[in-house]
Amino acid sequence: MDGAEFEKWTARLLARSGCRDVRVVGRSGDMGADVVAISPSGGRLVVQCKRYTDKKVGSGSVQSFSGTAWHIHKASLAMMVTTTAFTKPAQEVAARIPGMVLIDRSALAEWARTDVLPGIDGAVRRSPASA
Repeated sequence: MDGAEFEKWTARLLARSGCRDVRVVGRSGDMGADVVAISPSGGRLVVQCKRYTDKKVGSGSVQSFSGTAWHIHKASLAMMVTTTAFTKPAQEVAARIPGMVLIDRSALAEWARTDVLPGIDGAVRRSPASA
């Protein structure tokens, strides 16, 4: 599965998990948004997909995505999904960002198995005004 196929696969998972208006928007110049949707609770969900085989997602990627998720894409929730893992610094950065959810390989496998969207119910939502 290449990067574009991973984005489509993630979009299908979002739809199976109760998200509405799911759209794959990833392309060159997308400013970090690969998939957008309305979450089951009604918030704007912006997703960045990282299909890697041998490297972890670092804190710089989390910081960059968080900067565009709210200010450019008007997210109330932001989710990074990877086929590998996140570095400890990336996890620490995400923990300090309200509304940021990280989905690593094991959480992704569980999500695919259960169709239960991980991390969303406990996430602190951001309003566009707080962005």
